Amino acid sequence: MNPNQEPPIEVLIVEDDLRIAEIHRRFTEKNEGFRIVATASTGEEAKDWLSVVKPNLVLLDVYLPDMLGIDLVRFIRSENFDTDIIMITAASETDVVKHAMHGGVFDFIMKPLTYERFKSSLDRYREARAHLRGSTRLSSEQIERLWQGTGAATGAALRESGEAMPKGIDPLTLEKVMESIRLSGPEGVTAESVSGNTGLSRSTSRRYLEYLVSQKRLAAQLNYGTIGRPERRYVAKP
Repeated sequence: MNPNQEPPIEVLIVEDDLRIAEIHRRFTEKNEGFRIVATASTGEEAKDWLSVVKPNLVLLDVYLPDMLGIDLVRFIRSENFDTDIIMITAASETDVVKHAMHGGVFDFIMKPLTYERFKSSLDRYREARAHLRGSTRLSSEQIERLWQGTGAATGAALRESGEAMPKGIDPLTLEKVMESIRLSGPEGVTAESVSGNTGLSRSTSRRYLEYLVSQKRLAAQLNYGTIGRPERRYVAKP
């Protein structure tokens, strides 16, 4: 290998249908810079391979014979493997997609799979990986591009999963707001703090926070300071 050439991205396929696993293998190997290192047909087999080969990327199905793919996502995160995940599945249940997002899944590709969609996902992953490997600091434009790239497809899957969203509420933006709330701790957030954490405008942040109140996922409190108007603070419900 050329010393200036990046090492190949090592991929573990986790898919119990051997025919589909072979399609994933062929699609992956058509893309320069990727190499299949193992294939697992069960979650337990995947755990063994993860410990041995420590792949850069896992192509993961949701429904495995012995566990859900989401359980394997949790295992990967709990073991602190430096491994990214692309889920490829026919499952479109809202909870599945939400758990995928919460687990930091890079992309969520819906079956029936096309090579164009598969290639697009691998291309975006390779680009994101190159950005993160090549710099110790990222510009705000690079961060925004990475965020849009890694989240757009998963957000689209959530929109397609059948969850009814009112006009003006986007699932991907809602997830960003919810992540800001999760990181805030028990003291809660304000529209201003969410705006600062997410880059959304204060009015947009307030709209999403009020939506979560209407869904009974947040409680709104008025905090009266010594100067100025009272502050509306939002706290996650237990």
